[in-house]
Amino acid sequence: MTEQPGLENLDGDAGTRTAGSGHAAAEEPRDPTPRTDGYADLRSYAVLGDGRTVALVADDGRVDWFPVPDLDTPPVFAALLDADGGGFVALAPTVPFRLRRQYVVGTNVLVTTYDTDGGQARVTQAMNTGVAGRLPWSELAARVEGLAGSVPMAWRVAPGTVLGSASPWVQRTVQGPVLRADGVTLTVRTLGEMTTVVDDGQACAGAFEATPGSRHLLAVAGTEREPVMLPDPEDVDRGIDRTIDNWRAWTREFHYDGPWGKAVQRSALALKLLLHEPTGAIAAAGTTSLPESRAGGKNWDYRYAWVRDAAYTLDAWLGFGLREEVHAAISWTLRTLRQHGVQIFFGLDGSLPTAPDAHPVPGWRGVGPVVTGNRADGQLQLGVYGDILAVVRGYVDAGNLLDAETGRLLAGVADEAADAWHRPDAGMWELREERHYTSSKLGCWQALRCAVHLAELGQIPGEPDRWRAEADRIARWVDEHCWSEERGAYLMHPGSDALDASVLLHARSGFDTGDRMSRTVDALRAELGSGPLLHRYSGMPEEEGAFVACAFWGVAALALVGRTDEAEQWMTELLDLANDVGVWPEMVDPATGDFLGNLPQALSHLALVQAALTLAPALRDAGAAG
Repeated sequence: MTEQPGLENLDGDAGTRTAGSGHAAAEEPRDPTPRTDGYADLRSYAVLGDGRTVALVADDGRVDWFPVPDLDTPPVFAALLDADGGGFVALAPTVPFRLRRQYVVGTNVLVTTYDTDGGQARVTQAMNTGVAGRLPWSELAARVEGLAGSVPMAWRVAPGTVLGSASPWVQRTVQGPVLRADGVTLTVRTLGEMTTVVDDGQACAGAFEATPGSRHLLAVAGTEREPVMLPDPEDVDRGIDRTIDNWRAWTREFHYDGPWGKAVQRSALALKLLLHEPTGAIAAAGTTSLPESRAGGKNWDYRYAWVRDAAYTLDAWLGFGLREEVHAAISWTLRTLRQHGVQIFFGLDGSLPTAPDAHPVPGWRGVGPVVTGNRADGQLQLGVYGDILAVVRGYVDAGNLLDAETGRLLAGVADEAADAWHRPDAGMWELREERHYTSSKLGCWQALRCAVHLAELGQIPGEPDRWRAEADRIARWVDEHCWSEERGAYLMHPGSDALDASVLLHARSGFDTGDRMSRTVDALRAELGSGPLLHRYSGMPEEEGAFVACAFWGVAALALVGRTDEAEQWMTELLDLANDVGVWPEMVDPATGDFLGNLPQALSHLALVQAALTLAPALRDAGAAG
């Protein structure tokens, strides 16, 4: 059996500069974050997952988000968006407590230690995995161990209305209570002496005492429109240890020896949670409809696979020496593009997205709307060409080979990019008004340069001379129309003086690592910066939080233009903004540090990883030169 997690086996500060193991012993117990109108602060959430779905656990011990069995299944536990009727799984002391929580090192298994006036107890929570990988059902497990004195504990499993569309109910069986809601079937399994009652016919609950040496278990196993497994509680308990072993087997294949090792590994583990293992798709985030602005209206569903995010994730995983995830994700991307043509995002099963739909629930802290689906479907975004070709280039440069059909597909993508760059589009930010966005043109430039490289290696057919010539035309066009000497920056699009942080991505693409990009970083920080954070583009500081990824893109750009010391300082300041377990949202409110937008957000974690991978060699070179 796996060694039980003690302080020496737990993650410490996710933002530390060194690459060693955690220092959780230094963390002092703290009060749980108070709820407002029944809603937890977004900063309070840790995330669990099993390769199909995720569960968000607030620091008061309540799981407020848990779609069963897949991430994009209508959520049976969604108190995150509907405090009264959304549903939750709760487990915590019934008396006032303070807490410390960390992940077991190298895993997505969470350990929370509760201190009360009368004693101490430890809860280890996991989305269990199986002997040969993910389980064919969802299994959320929590082990409770008494450490000192006596701690009264209580639990409650209360399915919700599935975003206002169903009424949950409890069926009493000889095997115990079975909970049902809109095709989802849930069974609650327990271990140790405790009471279990059915409450109002729609939930079940229980209570017990944690005392020195005691061991209890609460588990929720679920399926959708299929029989439900009734796992033996002892097997579930052993499954927590097996899940720790499985995560550690994965992180042993993870190679990174640069600075900020804990933050980088934690982000890699968060990205692994967003990999939909049945297909290889990579979800953009774990949730829907968390607001980007407290004024409302900017609520989107990110439980889809954007080609852009897949490309950036593969780039990161290649940098870590990972193989299986890289091949699964690139195969899914190419297979889906062959089936549907070039699109910007797809369902996690590879299908085309459905039309957006609004739901009659209030949203987090009453900030709506709550939606499923995403209105960006069908938009023209030219940057996707660069994403597709760049990730394939990275795959090939890592020593892999393309098949003939993929080669023909990619040659066709390059031909499309060679023509399409003349068109206005919605840009990376999925804007309603189509323009000749600078970063979109540079995406086409990147696509054509990558296509030339692949053709010269004999990996794709086509006309590399034509692609090279078009790439040069794009570069000249950007230099002539998109640079403003007055602003000292690349503009968002010609004819405007607006700035756009997505241009920073094209330091890493290789378009510009010189003076113009260096000056653009300064201009962006002056206009769109707030402390270490950056907003997306001009006008956004008044409308929404700062977009986390933009600042990490800035770190990478600074490193690439040779301003290594400044990049290191910026990176350090940014990492201080993570929550206590290293989970990043889409946005942060610069004034308060509050999290905004969906979480965990793949693009935020990806940008952190890319910044570290870019900055680490620059720091080594600077150290060697010194």
